[in-house]
Amino acid sequence: MTEATAVQASALEGATASVSGTSAAARLMRAHLRALGAEVHNGSTENAAEAIITLRNGDRHEVTVDWAGPVTVPGLHDEATVQAACGVMHVHGRRSGSPRGIGVDYCGTAAGVLAMTGLLAAILRGEPRVRTSVAEAALLTISQYLAAAGADEAEAVDLRPGGPPFVSADGVRFEVEALVPEVWAAFWTELGTDTAVIRSGWRPYQFRYATATAPIPEALHSATRAATFAQITDAATVSGASVCTLHSPIQPIGMPWSIRPTEGHAMRDGSDLVVFEAGRRIQAPLAAHLLGLLGAKVIRVEPPGGDPLRGMPPMCRDISARWLALNRGKGAVEIDLKDPADRRRLRDELANADVFLHNWAPGNAEKWQLAASDLPDGIVYAYTSGWGGGDLPDVPLGTDFMVQARTGLAELVRPSDEEPAPSLMTLVDVLGGLIGAEAVLAGVLTRRITGHGVAVESSLLGAASALLAAASERPAPGFRVPVGGRVDGVDVVTDLAALLGDPRFAAVLGRDDRGCPALGSPWRFL
Repeated sequence: MTEATAVQASALEGATASVSGTSAAARLMRAHLRALGAEVHNGSTENAAEAIITLRNGDRHEVTVDWAGPVTVPGLHDEATVQAACGVMHVHGRRSGSPRGIGVDYCGTAAGVLAMTGLLAAILRGEPRVRTSVAEAALLTISQYLAAAGADEAEAVDLRPGGPPFVSADGVRFEVEALVPEVWAAFWTELGTDTAVIRSGWRPYQFRYATATAPIPEALHSATRAATFAQITDAATVSGASVCTLHSPIQPIGMPWSIRPTEGHAMRDGSDLVVFEAGRRIQAPLAAHLLGLLGAKVIRVEPPGGDPLRGMPPMCRDISARWLALNRGKGAVEIDLKDPADRRRLRDELANADVFLHNWAPGNAEKWQLAASDLPDGIVYAYTSGWGGGDLPDVPLGTDFMVQARTGLAELVRPSDEEPAPSLMTLVDVLGGLIGAEAVLAGVLTRRITGHGVAVESSLLGAASALLAAASERPAPGFRVPVGGRVDGVDVVTDLAALLGDPRFAAVLGRDDRGCPALGSPWRFL
């Protein structure tokens, strides 16, 4: 047993748990409880999932996962009906032009992570029972799309169908990742594409993370169909872009996270968590957002002048609706990470923190002397990475659609009568954020037990693995495709804005002080 595994097991070592249910939520809970050291047995329930855990000291805690929870839409009883009623089919189907079900049990898996996070919070807080639901998990996974749909202004980009993957002249299906416009332009220039086309394609491509569709010009697809994959790879090398073929499904990694001890004794018990988050895009900001919903004080580390994504349209008053979906209620401190004096100031601030959470590119924490070994004694250092926990060869940039492509998840999210393609719904970024929050609380509980600081790493690869573990084969033709706008008697939502005024969702959907759509906490502690 490695040192990391031994410490990982100590969080729930000596505990026994009975987990009931056959849903994806129940399967994930069994796996994660075992990963934390609990002895797990099977029970039975009519709910999606249920777990009863007895700790080594005799304390007993329960977590229940309902299908609908506070959502009162009739007929929610499985993955497909929840995806239909809660807008997931609508968002996943945007790139295709009509609602489509996700081929893996995405909402159930997300609900299992929420249940585990709620259970760990209940243990830390001394609460005996907690409930969540698959419907609440579904709504959480599309929270940024809901926020944009109910914003003060219309979308700033075209929501017509379209998007990658691309196809080469020799029939290779692949994804391209370019994080800045200069790299994007250089890649397409190498393929001989017209400058005006390159420029017009950048905005829908850049916004695909936010809109779940990317109607890029057909001329870009034509450019890749005219080049061999070898030529495309050469263009990527010259330009700095990352390309990845759509692989067959890999074997999932065994552990959802790693937890290892660090030097120094914990000076805080974590009863009132203070979290500093240096996050970009979705994964780390969502993890910190969930910790905030559980009562933590969350402080974002932003560049001088503030996070530029605060201005990403559409807006609610003066703040981006999508930014609020992930960051409302957080404080902020502006730090220039290129400035040694500012980095020292951040390290000083962390002396009063319980958790430091980030999702920087590999090596940046070490370069900036903000890795676990550089921080104050006793802190929980949490890294939500791209490829942590695995040993895959030839991995591309660790971003959502590249992870879907490299792990083979892109082959499982669509039925076998459709061409493989990653979902543009940022499946692993969101699920990675949920798992990141769970991993942080597992680290906080480990710190409480051991009295030492802890370093935790979760990853997009771990999120993809959780979905791969729930899928045995590629879905059959027509799988989860609505018929006549319905799935098993449940109407498929095709307008997210309509959910905001639907009384059946009133218990979980509201608006914040800026009028922006906001989801309430997905947990109820009893």
